[in-house]
Amino acid sequence: MKNLRLKSARAALDMNQQQLADAVGVSRQTINAIEKGDYNPTIKLCIAICKTLDKTLDELFWE
Repeated sequence: MKNLRLKSARAALDMNQQQLADAVGVSRQTINAIEKGDYNPTIKLCIAICKTLDKTLDELFWE
């Protein structure tokens, strides 16, 4: 399932995939795969993304 909430939160901060990837220490392809729903990130990566985007786990990753 696509993660449109992640994409939306990233875009709201005027951040591209590469900037988010650099901030959390992964490749741009990893961020792209998460947004497309092709990759299930670790809880550690989820938390890093949430901290970077100032969102909670519920807001970005749980339905």
